[in-house]
Amino acid sequence: MFQSYLRRSRATLQAGMSALVCCLVSSAAFAQDTGWYGQITPYVWATGMGGHLKPFSGAPSISFERSFSDTLKDLDAAFFINGFARKDRFVVSADLLYASLSRKGEVFPDISAKGKLRMTALTLTGGYRVLDDSVVALDVMAGARAWRTRASVSVPVIGEHLSETKKFVDPIVALRANFTLSPDWSILAYGDIGGLGAGSELTKQVALSANYQVNENIYVSTGYRYLYLDYKQNGTRIDTKLTGPFLGLTWRF
Repeated sequence: MFQSYLRRSRATLQAGMSALVCCLVSSAAFAQDTGWYGQITPYVWATGMGGHLKPFSGAPSISFERSFSDTLKDLDAAFFINGFARKDRFVVSADLLYASLSRKGEVFPDISAKGKLRMTALTLTGGYRVLDDSVVALDVMAGARAWRTRASVSVPVIGEHLSETKKFVDPIVALRANFTLSPDWSILAYGDIGGLGAGSELTKQVALSANYQVNENIYVSTGYRYLYLDYKQNGTRIDTKLTGPFLGLTWRF
């Protein structure tokens, strides 16, 4: 199962790593020239998935609830990367998520359907560090989360295949807090909320991680992340959550 996942993800990962190398080189040069300090974190997210999927009006709706071990065999590809930068008390943050998943379920008794969801989410925020001492750093931010989703449902019994692509942008507000426990260990907490009818009905996210400093520039992080989207428009319904532990490697510059 794991080998199958690797084969399906290879093209996406190669493209992502190429982009990551370009980001590392350009970000380091940018930091040296402008006085900004930043970090880039590619990470692996062992996400489960649950919710309801209806691509557009007239299509059947599928309900699903899958753990990571169940989701992995239906995962086509995934890529995740996060970036953060600061100059004095001004901060900016970016997070890119791509996932392609599919799952079978029942729409009526004895009538099954296959749902597929490709999701790309780019979250961009900027703000101000309102608290900065030896123990706690607290950032208050605002920004947007841009979504591109392609949802499809196939019903083999009736030979029907329906799909729809949606693009929308949600305004969000966010808090980011870093707690220093020792010279080597820290805790990072992040949360945001938005949508409220501007793009989706609601989007929200919570992440908590423990971080270990390997050396001056390298950190290893592990934690838990929850991301929720509730989108309803013109008969399309995407009500889904992505949740699970993650492992990241951070390069600071």
